[in-house]
Amino acid sequence: MNITDRKLTLLCDFYELTMARGYYNSQVKNKIAYFDVFFRRVPDGGGYAIAVGLEQIIEYIKSLKFEEDDIEYLRTKGLFDEGFLSYLKDFRFTGDIYAVPEGTVVFPNEPIMIVRAPLIEAQFIETFVLLTLNHQCLIATKASRIVRSAKGRIVSEFGARRAHGADASLYGTRASYIGGVSSSSCTLADKMFGVPAGGTMAHSFIQMFDSEYEAFESYCKLYPKSPTLLVDTYDVLKSGIPNAIKAFKACLTEDEQKSCAIRIDSGDLTYLSKKARKMLDSAGLEGCKIVVSNALDEYLIRDLLLQGAPIDIFGVGERMITARSEPVFGGVYKLSALEDENGNITPKIKVSENAIKITTPGFKKLYRFYSRETGKAEADLLTLHDEIIDKDKPYEIFDPHYTWKRKTMENYTLRELLVPIFKNGECVYTSPSVSEIRENCKRELESMWDEVLRFENPHNYYVDLSEKLWMEKQGLLKTVKK
Repeated sequence: MNITDRKLTLLCDFYELTMARGYYNSQVKNKIAYFDVFFRRVPDGGGYAIAVGLEQIIEYIKSLKFEEDDIEYLRTKGLFDEGFLSYLKDFRFTGDIYAVPEGTVVFPNEPIMIVRAPLIEAQFIETFVLLTLNHQCLIATKASRIVRSAKGRIVSEFGARRAHGADASLYGTRASYIGGVSSSSCTLADKMFGVPAGGTMAHSFIQMFDSEYEAFESYCKLYPKSPTLLVDTYDVLKSGIPNAIKAFKACLTEDEQKSCAIRIDSGDLTYLSKKARKMLDSAGLEGCKIVVSNALDEYLIRDLLLQGAPIDIFGVGERMITARSEPVFGGVYKLSALEDENGNITPKIKVSENAIKITTPGFKKLYRFYSRETGKAEADLLTLHDEIIDKDKPYEIFDPHYTWKRKTMENYTLRELLVPIFKNGECVYTSPSVSEIRENCKRELESMWDEVLRFENPHNYYVDLSEKLWMEKQGLLKTVKK
């Protein structure tokens, strides 16, 4: 079911409505507001994140309207006057949105989306924008880490039954596919998004038969092209693998035996996979793949491979679909500027005793520097929207974590990351297919240095402010302090 098939207008924090009424009855009603969507830190102590979820936000905004039953529900709350309720009857999004394309590698404190719209409209979409980006960015980033840990081996997403509800399964599968997994157990995600669906069997299938061999024989006869047999229902080494070998030999042709597989779902996966490989090879089944599952994540997969486990395919479930190690992405939606009826933009800043919560004011652009020599991304730069960068001159970038560290950008190309999505309420962006987004994500990761991508103690990627933007931020900070 797509976003447009459901009425999700009231999927918002209630204060979006109480604030909207406050704006409606005040002098700021007609102001244009700018909101930045960004996150403050990468989950799992990582060095990068992946932007995913834009297509669902587009679908939501296109279908955004208050139905009669929505208005009647709000009337029963006794908080909203008839003038405001009448305004909601004709409510539509009429503003502008800029965002990084899905699959883009992104970093803390840079906007992955900017919303420019009449104040009530810009404020109202906050909840849906955040819940969508926070979820899908989180899962795509986790999936990317897990896929990279597999060192080119196949990773399949097995998490539907452990996801936090139907939407978490469907859109988590979408995000994990963009992040790099090859397939999923979720059938509906295949139908909706084209994520290849596949699976093996449950232990119950084997238990339904009088013997393990009969179950294997039946399955191989049903699916001779690529049968995967679950070998740990009883005893992996004493019965599971011997019965699998017997079934493969009895039911499959020599060519079919090259595409068969076994799956181990419990026990010491390194020890069992090594033993399984020897038994399969001794039986002439060198082409038989070994699939493992059972609460895997990037660290367990890395350790299995370091221990020499001859595993071909990893089935990853709960620890990917729930991002169990750190299940909150932490994206925020913060006011950065207001615009009056004459087009004058006034920057806004949020100040906090916690330095990480101080926002960057103004209507901004986001650029990425690439080295012409290596093709690698070197740094990102935030500027005010009307700044022009002279691409023929060197540019000095500061590391925001260590202000004394700097790098001079020379011989570079420059890419503007935020692209128009909505203009005056009309969608001007064509969403790529999920497979195209996945390929974009792959290219993005290839453009990053390995030091940025490592799991632990990654290199701090440079995200700097232009001098003009930095001066504006400092000026506002001084004003607030007064």
